[in-house]
Amino acid sequence: MASSSIPTVDLSPFLNEEGDEHGRRKAIETIAKACSEYGFFQIMNHGMPTDMMNTALQLSKTFFQYPPEEKLKSSPGSGAPLPAGYSKQPDHSPDKNEYLLVFPPGSSFNVYPENPPELRSVIEEVFSHLVRIGSLLESIINDCLGLPPNFLKEYNHDRSWDFIAALRYFPATERETNGITEHEDGNCITFVFQDEVGGLEVRKDGEWIPVVPAEGKIVVNIADVIQVLSNKKFKSATHRVVRSKGRSRYSFAFFYNLHGDKWVKPLPQFTTEIGESPKYRGFLYKEYQQLRMRNKTHPPSRPEDVIHITHYAIET
Repeated sequence: MASSSIPTVDLSPFLNEEGDEHGRRKAIETIAKACSEYGFFQIMNHGMPTDMMNTALQLSKTFFQYPPEEKLKSSPGSGAPLPAGYSKQPDHSPDKNEYLLVFPPGSSFNVYPENPPELRSVIEEVFSHLVRIGSLLESIINDCLGLPPNFLKEYNHDRSWDFIAALRYFPATERETNGITEHEDGNCITFVFQDEVGGLEVRKDGEWIPVVPAEGKIVVNIADVIQVLSNKKFKSATHRVVRSKGRSRYSFAFFYNLHGDKWVKPLPQFTTEIGESPKYRGFLYKEYQQLRMRNKTHPPSRPEDVIHITHYAIET
């Protein structure tokens, strides 16, 4: 197990009115290096109160400790791009968790639990904070990639497919510790905060690095859309969750996403304009989302049959 840790980036220079140019440059350099190597870093001084993060974790813990019949009252309806509401991974899935999935506040897709009564408002507050943080990180990544100002913001202007998941990973058994199998995320940028149990690990140079929980910090990882747009200049982070014996793990994951009707392909800035061949063929985002969702609902018996972004890779 690698002993190194993932870099921490202080976002306060981007949030202070006086503007700390040195601090901004240092943050941009750290993020660019992390994204080009393995796609993972964590952020501090990001604007979301630690108390709010802890309250959200505590309320989700209360919800997940209810009996199944209470949780199932919040089962997903139909028509959403992903199953909004409460779901549990199928028994035959290698992933061992249950989750409450929420789209933006006001979305008609959302199915909220009645109890605990404060959970809805806290999740909506957390969601709003993470949209702001996502927008800031998107603009920083835009600069790191050398794209025209506001390019990613204009490309990804529709926030209706963003979603957050409150997750509970069940305690490990004697035979089995997998919480979620190693994977990359399919969206643009993912944000995670976890309780003190930990278990999140990121792969770097073939080794697994545990992301040690740190109060108030949010873990950030680059996902498949950014990897494709940048023609693999920035890496979609490979990560997993390993469960602990005797303890459930609680966390929130926010997916700064892309609308399903967007076309995704390597940008000319990273292909034709610099004489590089595209590493991926273009695709409609919602088609990729549907393939990934099928990985979850109908897990293939062979791991090699799980759909990843390599599904769209161009052989060279």
